[in-house]
Amino acid sequence: MGRVAALGERSRVAGLALAGAVVLVADAPEAVRRCWRTLPGDVDLVILTPAAAEALSETGEPLGSRPLTAVMPS
Repeated sequence: MGRVAALGERSRVAGLALAGAVVLVADAPEAVRRCWRTLPGDVDLVILTPAAAEALSETGEPLGSRPLTAVMPS
């Protein structure tokens, strides 16, 4: 079973570490894209903050089906 990661602003993702998620803090769009490109290979689910999802969508590249992504409600 793969791991879960949370990507986005510190204030939105920090608490998910308590549930065992790999927390990737990225407050700026370029930092989000850098974290996305360097995700550990064993991550199967990435929980994105709305701002992180927007930063990734700006690249025009589809997120694909692996890893699975979920966007937090705003």
